[in-house]
Amino acid sequence: MLNRLGIILLCFFFLGACGEADSAGKLQKVGLLVPETVNDQVWGTKGFKGMLKIQSKFNVDVFYKEGMNSESVVERAVKEFDQKGVNLIFGHGSEYAEYFNNISKDYPKIHFVSFNGDAKNVNTTSLNFKAHAMGFFGGMVAAHMSKEHKVGVLAAYEWQPEIEGFYQGVMAEDKSADVSIEYVGNWDDEKKAVQLANHMMEKGVDVIYPAGDGFNVPVIERVKEQGFYVIGYVSDQSDLGESTVLTSTIQQVDTLYEKVAEQYNNEKLKSGNLSFDFQDNVISLGKYSPLVNKEFIQVMNKRIENYKETGKLPK
Repeated sequence: MLNRLGIILLCFFFLGACGEADSAGKLQKVGLLVPETVNDQVWGTKGFKGMLKIQSKFNVDVFYKEGMNSESVVERAVKEFDQKGVNLIFGHGSEYAEYFNNISKDYPKIHFVSFNGDAKNVNTTSLNFKAHAMGFFGGMVAAHMSKEHKVGVLAAYEWQPEIEGFYQGVMAEDKSADVSIEYVGNWDDEKKAVQLANHMMEKGVDVIYPAGDGFNVPVIERVKEQGFYVIGYVSDQSDLGESTVLTSTIQQVDTLYEKVAEQYNNEKLKSGNLSFDFQDNVISLGKYSPLVNKEFIQVMNKRIENYKETGKLPK
């Protein structure tokens, strides 16, 4: 595992491609801003992998900065990127939408891309994962595998659409199931998340959905110790234990980054808010645990394919 770098690390990193030819299209150089680190093995790492894909496909220089957690440090980073000739910048989180709305007017030659926000200017775009269905199908798996008919959700915030989706998926699969929902109030409060998970398991919950990329790994490790199950979040987390991780709800950020870079390179990237779902092949369920019945997996695959074709979730 990569060593975790400091949250306030502001050093400039350069990823290969030095002296190579620019892309044949509009794309020149690409920058990535992350609020914490690219070494978290979840959300930040996905952004970093997206940069590597862009670098490989378009033969352009790519840069990233960590610890970009305030508008003032973002402004300095954007100025530095501009001086290097970067013309596409990804802000790896919802907070960057507001920063970019304020900054982008001063950099008309740069296109700014954020996540799950509200992009308002002509050179800003927000990429929004439609996470309701992702949560729904994860909930169906959780309900199917719960021996006690008790499942739990550990969310970071109430606004997360995957939380309501998860609840509805549980009810669609098992109307007798009891669903406990707790909010950590932060993406990264590992201590509180583990405490809430312990409380859930003490109440008989045997499947937990830790829907926060900053705390889901320690929660999974704690659930594993107790011999219960989880639904992974954002990444395929089966490598944390195939007898613990029943499946994962995956947002394929790195693939989406590559798609966006291609659209920008072809001068087809739209400004404003863009939404992506299973149909765009950037959201999926991950590898199933060997404990999940093969016949049920086949049923789930058919349900997901039907959703991709019709846009309708199972009832």
